[in-house]
Amino acid sequence: MGVQVRDLEHAANAFESLFGYHRATRPVENTRHGVRGLFLEKAGSIPIKLITPLGTGPDQFGLHHLAFLTDDIEGSVAELAAHGARVLSSPQPGEMFDDEMIAFLFAGGVNVELVTTDEWRDRITDASE
Repeated sequence: MGVQVRDLEHAANAFESLFGYHRATRPVENTRHGVRGLFLEKAGSIPIKLITPLGTGPDQFGLHHLAFLTDDIEGSVAELAAHGARVLSSPQPGEMFDDEMIAFLFAGGVNVELVTTDEWRDRITDASE
């Protein structure tokens, strides 16, 4: 689940103290999509990707997208588009996913991110970091 926030550090601290999440990655700049973000994890819960615009961006905050893992990103994009989804960003390397392929679509009233991996760039391996 991707959530767009005004202040990445403040939001990460809030998710940690209020909901028991911990930082799974350090912040990563995604220059292709104009955001900076990090991943949060909590055992038994879905991962959360917090993002904030690099520079001047849309002044819309809250739920940004839902992400789905796929083995065939080109095929998934084509199938969803054939069923009425609107392609927002064709498959391209995603910096937060260590340059594995991602795509964005608008489907079912929400932004959807398709990803080909559940590995993230700059993962924190030591809980004390």
